Amino acid sequence: MIKVTDSAPRVRVRRHSWVRVFVPAVLIIAWLVGAGLGGPLFGKVSEVSSNDQTSYLPSSADATEVQQLLGEFNDSDAIPSIVVFVGDGELDEDQLAAIDAAIEATPDIEGIADEVSPAIPSEDGRAVQAFIPVSSDADLGDTVSALEEALQDAAPPGVSVYVTGPAGFSADLVAGFSGIDGLLLGVALVAVFIILLLVYRSALLPIVVLSTSLFALCVALLVVWWMAKWEILLLSGQTQGILFILVIGAATDYSLLFVSRFRDELRTTKDKGAAVMAAWKGSVEPIAASGGTVIAGLLCLLLSDLKSNSTLGPVASIGIVFAMLSALTLLPALLFVFGRAAFWPRRPKFEPETVDSKNGFRATGLWARLAGAIKRRPRLIWIVTTLVLLAGAAGFTQLDASGVPQSELVLGSSQAREGQTALGEHFPGGSGSPVYVVVAEDSLQDAADVLLASDGVDSVAVTATDSPSGTASVTADGITAMGRPGTPAPEPTVVDGDVMLQGTLTDAADSDAAAATVRDLRVSLDDIDARVGGVTATAVDTNDASIHDRNLIIPIILAVILVILMLLLRAVLAPILLILTTVLSFGTAMGVSALVFNGIFDFPGADPAVPLYGFVFLVALGIDYNIFLMTRVREETITHGTREGILRGLSVTGGVITSAGLVLAATFAALSVIPILFLVQLAFIVAFGVLLDTFVVRSLLVPALSYDIGRAIWWPSKLWRDKR
Repeated sequence: MIKVTDSAPRVRVRRHSWVRVFVPAVLIIAWLVGAGLGGPLFGKVSEVSSNDQTSYLPSSADATEVQQLLGEFNDSDAIPSIVVFVGDGELDEDQLAAIDAAIEATPDIEGIADEVSPAIPSEDGRAVQAFIPVSSDADLGDTVSALEEALQDAAPPGVSVYVTGPAGFSADLVAGFSGIDGLLLGVALVAVFIILLLVYRSALLPIVVLSTSLFALCVALLVVWWMAKWEILLLSGQTQGILFILVIGAATDYSLLFVSRFRDELRTTKDKGAAVMAAWKGSVEPIAASGGTVIAGLLCLLLSDLKSNSTLGPVASIGIVFAMLSALTLLPALLFVFGRAAFWPRRPKFEPETVDSKNGFRATGLWARLAGAIKRRPRLIWIVTTLVLLAGAAGFTQLDASGVPQSELVLGSSQAREGQTALGEHFPGGSGSPVYVVVAEDSLQDAADVLLASDGVDSVAVTATDSPSGTASVTADGITAMGRPGTPAPEPTVVDGDVMLQGTLTDAADSDAAAATVRDLRVSLDDIDARVGGVTATAVDTNDASIHDRNLIIPIILAVILVILMLLLRAVLAPILLILTTVLSFGTAMGVSALVFNGIFDFPGADPAVPLYGFVFLVALGIDYNIFLMTRVREETITHGTREGILRGLSVTGGVITSAGLVLAATFAALSVIPILFLVQLAFIVAFGVLLDTFVVRSLLVPALSYDIGRAIWWPSKLWRDKR
């Protein structure tokens, strides 16, 4: 009997030890497999993504319906490019002949469709334009580059060549997003690694934490890639860049919180397994609450009309899910393997006598001194801080977020932009990017008369596939053969009883004047039941949908996050205060950003989605730090009372939250290496806003305001009735 009773505990110990080793091993292997499957997809995202604005509009939008019909009328889904030849002076016959030969040879270029239009000279004789379609299944960037090179080589002396139009600008976007897989990810990882080295002053731990983030990104990309492949989700270069940055930043932030808890536990226990479990128990609630809040905010984007907004919600949410999972599974497993060695050469020692018996509080250091300052003058601190933030928020009124021209979407040099300028100097500004009007056949002339009466329309044509040029001119007298007086007019192409008119705009297709023309045409054509599409109409519909989304979703996100905070903190007043301070922080970030964009960078404006995206990330991620702080404050309040709990919570979380803020700001700042205006603006707004929230709102405003109010912040919970 003695042997039996003596061996039973040993069996349990062995079994317990085996489980402790087996579980981390399985977790690490599972993540390795996932990363191995997802890693190779980094270079293949372009296979399942699209940057076509029309594909992101609501299916009910006029521009979407017209775009879907365009291929039926033209019998082609090629992407038009406009080639502009500009001479130093008036073009002579030899130059015109060389230009004609160059244009006629373009179908030999891989990716160029056969339906190349003849050269069209300008009235001043100094320029020639031609419409050269690019096959929809061609590699747009490579094809446009090859077209540019071939035409420049064939151009006669004294003639400059530009490739512009939809294909040219789309190629610019492709080139702009080309650095996402390599440059963006590399810059973000290097920035985070440097910060982790400075935070931990350890050789191994930054690699462990960064591996956790990178594995989370690989598995998230694996899921998103296949969902895009199966057409469950739409993926764009913009969404891809945000996914990369968000996962790296969030996973690193969650890892910082876990590592902080783990390090504290190692000071009070010798057993690394017990330290990992204690750290997990202390981290799971704030990490789950933080990630859940971000996901709830992101999923509100599903209510968007724009698919570019609505698809970002689930894509980014998938990233946050794997960021949380990696911080709560892979990281604990790795820390169990390495133990104290992960912190080498600054291994935490077993020194329970230097740590408070409750939650590792130590009344020394920068954050303890800041807590002391708040204790002495809380009201002065929160009032001054609020006034400074309000002053910064005043600049919000200077932000022009009504949309930007397509030619300004890509920063830096752009041949497409230069080509559009040259086109506007010698031809109607909207050449090559007409406004399309789909109308019933018996209303053709009525619709044409409306277009012809508009000051913003230079000429009108109707799609006619039996015409050599594919169109026939329409005047007040009816349809005529383009350039062939006396020739019988071709019949217009009819699809399901409808015809398609094309109006050449007098202004550049992406200009405010062109947008105003399209809006006026829609009003004038309303009685005819016409649908208006094209490049300009797509931009108008996109901006309108984006403004609608912004006005709808921002209040919903606030309401959702407020409810989550009330449930988490089991109070009403504290969540309201946290929401108000976060909104104030967002307003200041946008105000300062507007002043920087206008006064320093001289940006041409901002997309209507910029404030929406800035709000989603700043509010959802800014609330993260308040959750980290206030969940710890609540934990401390239960034992030590509200005011002491606030000071202790600030002192304990100050270092880790500041590190997390630096990491997140650095990762979003990395977006600025992609020369896309939207991403550069978002990078500045979020990076600055996160730093503002980290160093001002969470460190000064929230603790000082909460301390001044006292236990009433927990109203109406049980803590509110606690007299301490």
